[in-house]
Amino acid sequence: MKVKTILVSQPEPSSDKSPYSRLQEKHKLTVNFRPFIHVEGLTGKEVRQQKIDFNNFQNIVLTSRNAVDHFFRLCKEMRFTVPDTTKYFCQSEAVAFYLQKYVVYRKRKIYVGERSITDLESVFKKFQKETFLFPTSDLLKQDIPDFLDKLKVKWQRAILYKTVVSDLSDLRDVYYDVLVFFSPSGIESLFKNFPDFKQNDTRIAVYGNSTVKAAEESKLRIDIKAPTPETPSMTMAIEKYIEKINK
Repeated sequence: MKVKTILVSQPEPSSDKSPYSRLQEKHKLTVNFRPFIHVEGLTGKEVRQQKIDFNNFQNIVLTSRNAVDHFFRLCKEMRFTVPDTTKYFCQSEAVAFYLQKYVVYRKRKIYVGERSITDLESVFKKFQKETFLFPTSDLLKQDIPDFLDKLKVKWQRAILYKTVVSDLSDLRDVYYDVLVFFSPSGIESLFKNFPDFKQNDTRIAVYGNSTVKAAEESKLRIDIKAPTPETPSMTMAIEKYIEKINK
């Protein structure tokens, strides 16, 4: 069966120059976007129940834009003024750049990893005697906690927001040729919204090993997979599949 319609389980890109736009125009497709999960912030009261006091930390470890937003949102809610001397350890340039929304970049000490927070190992060691706050969601991979423990730095996790399954009930009778997933949470959302989901002719596209694993555990047939050496992006993987199937 040819592919004509695709549903991507993420928010719609803000730019009309996204790879999905090019894919849509080139192959005459309908590509829709719908987040299968969304983020909800915790309250100041819920953070205090974790025995978190922002006053106790000289350094903040930031791995996502959500972490940046919810840290500063809670600072405002809890009437905490972040000291100018606070140091920020950012996972990537994108996160560090986003930090400018809240702080004057050139006046703050901001350390940036090239690809990962682990690139900053030598910098972490310089401040080994100081304390680090690690704002996260309720879902957290173990790699960064393991890295911080290995360095023997004093750090504490603060759950500031949580990942929640979105209500997709309006899609119950809507059919797409391809469903695109980027996280295990997206797969979970599919089955929480539609416990009786049958794949049949629907093609499933997944990005990343953890998403592949979640799809397999849910007994889904994976038709499109990324990243691979040939197709490092999801749009490239979808296009390769379409060029084969839509002949």
